[in-house]
Amino acid sequence: MRMISWNVNGLRAVLKKGFEDIVCQFDADVVALQETKLQAGQATLDLPQYREFWSYAEKKGYSGTAVFTKEEPLQVLHGLGFPHLDNEGRIVACEFPEYWFVCVYTPNAQNELARIDHRMEWDDAFRDFCKGLEEGVLPAGVPVERAGADGNVVLRSEAGLGEGKNGADVIPESAPMGDGHLPTQWLPLTQPGESAQPKPVVTCGDFNVAHHEIDLKNPGPNRGNAGFSDEEREKFTKLLDAGFVDTFRSTHPDLAGAYSWWSYRFNARKNNAGWRIDYFLVSDALAPRIQAASIYSEVFGSDHCPVGLELDLD
Repeated sequence: MRMISWNVNGLRAVLKKGFEDIVCQFDADVVALQETKLQAGQATLDLPQYREFWSYAEKKGYSGTAVFTKEEPLQVLHGLGFPHLDNEGRIVACEFPEYWFVCVYTPNAQNELARIDHRMEWDDAFRDFCKGLEEGVLPAGVPVERAGADGNVVLRSEAGLGEGKNGADVIPESAPMGDGHLPTQWLPLTQPGESAQPKPVVTCGDFNVAHHEIDLKNPGPNRGNAGFSDEEREKFTKLLDAGFVDTFRSTHPDLAGAYSWWSYRFNARKNNAGWRIDYFLVSDALAPRIQAASIYSEVFGSDHCPVGLELDLD
């Protein structure tokens, strides 16, 4: 299986730069996006080979994640289970028969580490979320997409009430899993004590941290800054120590100069003065199945480039 992850830094802008052609050229089984920066219905994609699953931030034009997949998931979660962490659309988690696929856009600690406490809380909650999925434990209070007996997504009974112009009701249209944009507020919530089959996790996205000095061009001047603070690096180490593998570093242990993000300033991309902050991690149980891990630095359209993973799941 081929999987691709890409922080597009505004999907509507990247759509004008050949996004659909790029996705078709990859022909991946699963494509994960971060920083989509849109609300339900604000972009229409011509990718009929994929089912689409979206999480949106409450703040317009901000954050957001999506997963496109050729295989229909068993269910899709849109959060970690904490309202104050889940209002920025940073999680799409798809359950497949053999594994969970989790797309994440980790919060940035911001200048002067202004948001470091929020970031530390997120990192702990995300680690617990992934380990819970491995163990078959679902978080409570999370919007969830599941197909009903008719094959369409089950919606809340109050979906669309008062959401139209001047408080008019919007009548939801029945749709199968992954058929375009679906407002997450229309979805039912997971209930306390819900479980699933234990299975390994593949998680990918913009983790907003360069783990080691080899993962950024200029580690010295950036030590202590957002994305390379001791606190963020320690949390990433703790995530790996909990039973996950950094697939790119496991297959390219000593490769320097491999980056996935470059500042728009100072000709950073031209000079390859970048950071590796986009990852594919897999549960330890999947480590022997890693076939390849890649960084596609030749693909433009965003300040990030896509990263990829190939797994043998036969």
